[in-house]
Amino acid sequence: MGFLTFLILPLLILGISGIIYIYREVVRLMSRSAVKNKVVVITDAVSGLGKECSRVFHSAGARLVLCGKTWEKLEALHDALISVADPSVTFTPKLVLLDISDINNIEAIGKEIQDCYGCVDVLINNASMKIKGPAHSVTLEMDKKIMDANYFGPITLIKTILPHMISRRTGQLVLVNNIQGKLGVPFRAAYGATKHAIQGFFDCLRAEVEEFDVFVSTVSPTFIRSYHVQPEPGNWEASIWKFFFRKLAYGVHPVEVAEEVLRTVSRRKQEVFMANPVPKAALYVRAFLPELFFAVVATGVKEKHFVEEE
Repeated sequence: MGFLTFLILPLLILGISGIIYIYREVVRLMSRSAVKNKVVVITDAVSGLGKECSRVFHSAGARLVLCGKTWEKLEALHDALISVADPSVTFTPKLVLLDISDINNIEAIGKEIQDCYGCVDVLINNASMKIKGPAHSVTLEMDKKIMDANYFGPITLIKTILPHMISRRTGQLVLVNNIQGKLGVPFRAAYGATKHAIQGFFDCLRAEVEEFDVFVSTVSPTFIRSYHVQPEPGNWEASIWKFFFRKLAYGVHPVEVAEEVLRTVSRRKQEVFMANPVPKAALYVRAFLPELFFAVVATGVKEKHFVEEE
């Protein structure tokens, strides 16, 4: 009996692994076929995540409109995409200069984006500006600047494109957000405020446009790490605060996020939260035990100040 168990167990594990692999491959192929010929707009396409989103949607046969602040970087991305693509199954991406924080010009640029293919099927809001520092040391001018980039800019573009989606009764709006749209992190007050604002906008908008068959999706990783930079080991003693932020520090790779964005679009998911169990648990603690959460966060701030003074 023991010998049979010894033989069957590895076969069972191998069989389950094979089923999981086949399932993932089927989902991946279905995701790619779902966006074929769709007009997909990607803001800040020249960022790390923007490039990966451009790659996965381009190879899946989407008609891309790539937006960015620098024409040279857009051209370099364009050349990189078409150099490895099969022209028989892909479309040449169209390029649009867009500074998402330049509110006064976004309406005109939105029309330019519409004119590329005559419609927009999917708008992926990827552009974001980051800032870190104590709330009292960040100037009001910087608060307004980051709010323009992370909130007013994206919603201005949405309000330019959304009426066309409503009239066609089809379309999808995707927001690549952050864990800080769900909970506050010290020394990121300005950034967290913008992420809460845009998260609230999308949550309200989702209910408003459902009757027009326009889908609203949010993808929220803890944060998106760079390709090569790994988190420093640091001095992580037995502290809840340090344990939490050590887990938070590892982030998610741009390739993983781009693949999830593709799945979110193809399966029309409403909300995706990409994180390991520790940040996810923090969300539940914040919701059901807020006093405990605030105490842990406050302890972390005191520890940080003590170390800096020392």
